[in-house]
Amino acid sequence: MSSSLYRLGLLMASLRWKVVGAWVALLVIIGGLAVGLGGTFSTEIEIPGTEGQEGIDVLANRFPEMGGTSGTLVLLAEDGTTVDDHQAEIDALMEDIAGVDGVAVAPSPFDELSPGTRTEDDTAIIAQFQMDGQTGTFPETSVEEIRQLVADAETPTLDTNLGGQVLQSAEIPFGAGEIIGVVVALIILAIVFRSLVPAFIPIITAIMGVGVSMLALVALSAGVSIPSVTTALGAMLGLAVGIDYALFILSRHRDQLARGEDVAESIGRALATSGSAVIFAGMTVVIALVGLFITGIPFLTVMGVAAAATVALSVVVALTMLPAIMGIMGERLRPRGIRRLMAQNGGVLPAEDPDAPSHGRVGRAWVRLVTRVPALTILVVILGVGTLAIPIKDLQLALPDQGTEPPGSSERVTYDLIAERFGPGYNGPLLVTADIINTTDPLGVVDELESDILALDNVREIQIATPNRGADLAVVVVIPEGGPTDQSTKDLVAELRGSAEAWEEDLSISDVTVTGATAVGIDVTDKLGAALLPFAIFVVGLSLLLLTMVFRSIWVPLKASVGYLFSVAAAFGVTSMVFEYGWFNGPLFVEINGPVVSFMPIMVMGVLFGLAMDYEVFLVSRMREEFVHTGDAKGAIEKGFVANAPVVTAAALIMVSVFAGFVTSGWFMLQPIAVALAVGVLVDAFVVRMTFVPAVLALLGKNAWWMPRWLGKILPPVDVEGEGLGAVLEHRRWTEEHGEHALRVQDVEVPLRGGHGRLGPLTGQVEPGRMLVVRSADDAARNTFLALVAGRLTPAAGILAVHDRLAPDDLGAIQARSPWIPAGTDVAARLAEIDVRSARRGLIVIESLADLTHAARTVDDTLVERIDALLEAGATLVVGSRADDPVEAERDLHRTLRDPRRLLALSVHRAAEPDPSGPSHRADDTAPEGALA
Repeated sequence: MSSSLYRLGLLMASLRWKVVGAWVALLVIIGGLAVGLGGTFSTEIEIPGTEGQEGIDVLANRFPEMGGTSGTLVLLAEDGTTVDDHQAEIDALMEDIAGVDGVAVAPSPFDELSPGTRTEDDTAIIAQFQMDGQTGTFPETSVEEIRQLVADAETPTLDTNLGGQVLQSAEIPFGAGEIIGVVVALIILAIVFRSLVPAFIPIITAIMGVGVSMLALVALSAGVSIPSVTTALGAMLGLAVGIDYALFILSRHRDQLARGEDVAESIGRALATSGSAVIFAGMTVVIALVGLFITGIPFLTVMGVAAAATVALSVVVALTMLPAIMGIMGERLRPRGIRRLMAQNGGVLPAEDPDAPSHGRVGRAWVRLVTRVPALTILVVILGVGTLAIPIKDLQLALPDQGTEPPGSSERVTYDLIAERFGPGYNGPLLVTADIINTTDPLGVVDELESDILALDNVREIQIATPNRGADLAVVVVIPEGGPTDQSTKDLVAELRGSAEAWEEDLSISDVTVTGATAVGIDVTDKLGAALLPFAIFVVGLSLLLLTMVFRSIWVPLKASVGYLFSVAAAFGVTSMVFEYGWFNGPLFVEINGPVVSFMPIMVMGVLFGLAMDYEVFLVSRMREEFVHTGDAKGAIEKGFVANAPVVTAAALIMVSVFAGFVTSGWFMLQPIAVALAVGVLVDAFVVRMTFVPAVLALLGKNAWWMPRWLGKILPPVDVEGEGLGAVLEHRRWTEEHGEHALRVQDVEVPLRGGHGRLGPLTGQVEPGRMLVVRSADDAARNTFLALVAGRLTPAAGILAVHDRLAPDDLGAIQARSPWIPAGTDVAARLAEIDVRSARRGLIVIESLADLTHAARTVDDTLVERIDALLEAGATLVVGSRADDPVEAERDLHRTLRDPRRLLALSVHRAAEPDPSGPSHRADDTAPEGALA
């Protein structure tokens, strides 16, 4: 991967203005689509298949007057009057509301059939109206028209207040806090780079990624139901990871420029090294977010996929637009002092003064402190995180209701008035529905059901109990004693559902359900709670697998997963402190205490997993690199920490500033998630990765990097530090010295295909425009060599290059560029299909020499001329011969080719097996295996 990223970086830098222009054009096009399609986001949070949702669907079909979005009016009589004194005004208001487009029914609260709830002193009354369908199915202007009617009806003696589900809005309250978060990130970047100009680049690329993804969501919302919180979550994540990913690549580029490297070369190398880590980091976040599908909750899956797409787009921007901008900025990104030094020395950076003070003194002092007595450090971290996690026991979850709206808003004022004047249960009525089609006395059955429900604990009153117009469905509106999120209300829902079976048997009714917004919210919370453990197992298991592949170790992934759980525990504990205990409410602009949004834990776990793995990879991969080179376990910890800790520190502070900016939005749906992520990142970066991790590694010593040999063979290698770049640069230097070659093998060994043993070591090269006949009566040896050069096998050792592509990093590209013509195939037809231009970049592999010569003699007498044309154009052919020596078919080719010197031959044999009775040795493979040219 690193070799492909290296070339990508060079390409993006060379096409810099075109790449930036393409991104701007994409932003404009998607923006046009978003405006033209006019999509809207959904405020409904539902889970198909739950009892509450099924009840809502039944009401929509069989009792539409009660199935739509509801609105609530609280009417207060002032100055010693009663609501009866204002009956005419209130009736007129309800008639006006009933005439609004999209309103299904708006009965007078003085109607004898459906009277409104009033206080004992007759100074306040509740009136209800019902919209036609759910939010989004009626005109948006209808709500504003109703607002205006309610406001106009207010008089000095009649106070009118509007609330209810009808006021739920899909608008996202972005404000100054988010901007401040980005400004803080800019300041941190300016400190890191010691310059303002490069500090703007990550901000620009992050905003580009977020802009494109958010506009795409707006366009998609015209045809797909997307929860409104998705945009805020996507924007928060997109900004945070977008800035961080750009920081990782740009900081590497600046470091290389500070060492005097060429601008274009540095861009390629930065992408090949830090770009590899960025791809892995982004992949972990994407996998964790997409993994939300295992919850089986549609709205959460949509949120996860949308957020994952935003993160993926941030990675693409970092790999394309960022190197293009770095190319545009050119020498201006090189530190000013380095530019002066190079200008004074003819464009070359002088050798570094060995007596100059070393960098990273603070980092070196810290890592030495935490590793001095590693067991003590580990104990302190465990106690500290454990203390932060204690409040988790009081963390309650629920879906937000209008009691979580900002104080002073119309919906919050109405909600508080209802709770104060009528009781909290009126803000969360429960609807009990029952199929009564089999009864002969619908009204009597409804009365009996009402009496039974009224006798239950935690029931304040029955507001309505009535059959529908067809007398086949009964609806009982139950007012609980407690509010929508109180435990007593949850207990009442459970008791109602537990009594359903007895009622069905005693009253000859069926399909009793408990529904309504409150019941649906309880169902959603329960379903999310049940999904938490499976998702946690998925995330932790995934982290173990990914990190085992990256670090080739058992203990490092285990330690990383434990550290991730520490971060999650601290995040949840602090969130409980803020939203349950009310601590730090003022500084954090938190105005509501109580249950936090139900999907906070599972969403935070998914996002924090990806971010935690980012920091683990960026910090520990450098330690592993040092250990592999030196074998000094303790020294590797210090060197790796000093090298990468500053960048991880800056990245974490940027993340925290962005998340903290979203905390100040005041939007209760997002605030707990933002607080948890900010705390989680802070703890993960500074407590876990920079304190706990070095201490554990120091305690384990060399054992930290141990992995069973059998497991190492099973797991595929993952290059996140750009280790493959060294091979690319070495091959480029080799090509400059020896010229371009179509095939280069150096000390290559490969297991035999379809047999025991191995092939090699092989060393040699083939120039473009040659035909290589591979001779061997050993089918396994011959087929192995053909598959190797065609990219179908991975070499176990050595260097394999096909033109500028190297295995194993570019194995896919080698395979794509190397057409394979198997034995028994019409060689003439297959060669006729091959494009000469593409053939120049790879090899054409023909499995059977006999098939080739047979086609030339009997099928197509121009075949040799076509082969000559391919060779003349620079294509390279590799042909298999089932003989150890030259055969007549090979001699025919030699005679008929326009330039016989283009024909080469190679005999391949499997390597000799070691003699078990004596010292290990190798067969003499230097000739003829070693001479490819």
